[in-house]
Amino acid sequence: MTLTGAQILVEELIRHGTDTVFGYPGGAVLDIYDELYKNAKRLRHIIAAHEQGAAHAADGYARVSDKPGVVIATSGPGATNLVTGIANAYLDSVPLIAITGNVAVPLLGKDSFQEVDVVGITQLIVKHNFIVREVNELESVITEAFALAMSGRRGPVLIDIPKSVQKARCEYSGNCRSFYAPRQIKPELDQAFEAIKSCRRPYIYCGGGVIAAHAEKEVLKLSERLSAPIGLSMMGLTAIPNSYPLNLGMCGMHGKYASSVAQSEADLMIAVGVRFSDRATGNLEEYTKKCTVVHIDIDEAELGKNIPSIIEVCGDAKQILSRLLDELPKKENTEWTKSILEWKKKDVCDDLTSFTPGNIIGCVKEFCKPDTVVATDVGQHQMWVMQYYPFEKPRTLLTSGGLGTMGYGLGAAIGGCVASSGAETVLFTGDGSFGMNLNELATAVSQRLPILIILMNNGVLGMVRQWQDMFYEKRYSSTTLGRKTDFVALAKAFGADGCTVDSLHALRGVLESGIPHDGPFLVECKIDMDAKVFPMIPPGGSVKEIRLGGEDR
Repeated sequence: MTLTGAQILVEELIRHGTDTVFGYPGGAVLDIYDELYKNAKRLRHIIAAHEQGAAHAADGYARVSDKPGVVIATSGPGATNLVTGIANAYLDSVPLIAITGNVAVPLLGKDSFQEVDVVGITQLIVKHNFIVREVNELESVITEAFALAMSGRRGPVLIDIPKSVQKARCEYSGNCRSFYAPRQIKPELDQAFEAIKSCRRPYIYCGGGVIAAHAEKEVLKLSERLSAPIGLSMMGLTAIPNSYPLNLGMCGMHGKYASSVAQSEADLMIAVGVRFSDRATGNLEEYTKKCTVVHIDIDEAELGKNIPSIIEVCGDAKQILSRLLDELPKKENTEWTKSILEWKKKDVCDDLTSFTPGNIIGCVKEFCKPDTVVATDVGQHQMWVMQYYPFEKPRTLLTSGGLGTMGYGLGAAIGGCVASSGAETVLFTGDGSFGMNLNELATAVSQRLPILIILMNNGVLGMVRQWQDMFYEKRYSSTTLGRKTDFVALAKAFGADGCTVDSLHALRGVLESGIPHDGPFLVECKIDMDAKVFPMIPPGGSVKEIRLGGEDR
C-alpha cells in the first residue's frame, strides 16, 4: 500500500496506541493536519492556545495514561515554543513524542521562512531526535521513537518532518518492528543483601522511577519486611498511599520534618528510582554522612552522579525489589520505629480553622476522590500541595519537578483530564504561575473539561519573595506584582465561571454547591502575601539547619 508521509504518520500514531494528540497547526504541517481532519473519528486532536500549553498537555496526558503523549507543532516559532515543554518532560522522565514540521528538504539550511534547526536546538533535552529526509524512513523512525520514549529511563523524542516528506509517497508496511534493544542488565545484589541484612535504621527513599517501573507494591512490601519508613521525592510522591503509617512524605528542601530527619539519622538508605537533585540533598557532605546508600536505578548514568553511591544496582526497580524480597528476612526495629513516630508529631498542623494554604488544600481534598488527578504550577502553592494533599494513588499528581516550569499547570491539567476520560480534575496554582499560560483556559472551555482551578492569590511571587525575606534582608525586588487582574472576570471572559472566597466556610460552601461538569471553574482564594512554606532547609544546607516556622516550633 502506497501512502504519503502525512498518511504514514497518522497510521503509525494509531498503530502505537495513540488516541489523542495535542497541537497547533501551521504552514509546515498542513498535510499532517489535513490527514488529522480526515481521520478525526480515529484520532482525536486537541488544539491548544499555544504550543507550550500543548506540550504540557501531552506531558500531563502521558503521566496519567502511562503511555507517550504526542504533540504536533509547525516549523520555526511553533517548534521553538515546544522547547520548554520538551525540557520539562526530559527533566521529569516523561515519555513524549514531539512532532514538528519543517520547510521542504531542498530549502533546509537556507534561512527559509519559518525555518529553524529544531533538531540542533533540542539536542540536549531529548532522549533522541530525528530529522526525516526520505519518506521511506518515516515508518521505522516513528517505531523507534515510541520504543525509545518508553524504554529504560523514559523521556521525550522529537521527530522533525519536512513538508516535502509529508507529501512524498512510499510503500507502507504497517508492521514495522523496532531494532532498538535495551541493554540487558543482570544486577549484582550480593552487596545490597548484606548491607540490608545488617542495618538497624533502614530508610527507603522512593522516586518517580518506582511509578514508571510499576514497583509500588514491591516498595510497600520491602517497607513492611524491614520496618523501614519511606521518604519520597516530589516525583515519587504518589507511589505510596499517604495513609500508609510508615509513609513520611516528601523529603528535601521543603519536605516533611520527619522525612528529612529520619533520612539523616538512618544507617542505610535504599534509594529507588531517584536522581538525588540538589533540592533533595542540600549539603552533599552532610547528606549521607551517617549511612550507607544502596542506589537502585534503571539509568546507569545516575548511579554515582550526584552522590557517591556505596552500592550501585542498575536495572528495573520492580525486578530488583522482587529479588530482594525473595531472600530478605523480616526485621523488627522497635527503637527506630519509636523515633519515627516522635518525629512525625512535628508534622501535625495544629490550626485547622484559619484560611491558610494548608487548610485550603485540606478543604478541597474533602471533595475529591482518591483517584482525582491534581495538577500544580510552580511556586509556594506547589510545595504546600506536596506537604498537605494526601495522595493515595499513583499517577494522580502532575507537577513540574525538575525544571520548575511556571505556567505548567493548566496545560498539564488539560492533558490529565483528557487521559482520565474527562473526570473532574483539580489545578492548584498561584497568581504568578497562572498568569504565564492562562490562555489555555480557552482550550479547557472549548473542550468542556471539568477542571477546578484553586488560585491562591497573594499578589506576589511568593517563593521568590520568601527567599528575599530569608536571605536578602527583605529587599523585595520585582516580586510584588501590583496587578489589578480580576481573575474571576477573566475566567468568565474565556467562557468559564468562577468566584472569590476569603474563608474556609465560603470555600466549603462553593464546593458543596458543586462545580460545573461541562467546563472549568475558578475559585480565587485571597491569601496572605507573607505566608511561607515551612519546613525549609536553606539551599545547600543540611537537616541541622531545618526551619520549621517563625518560632521554629
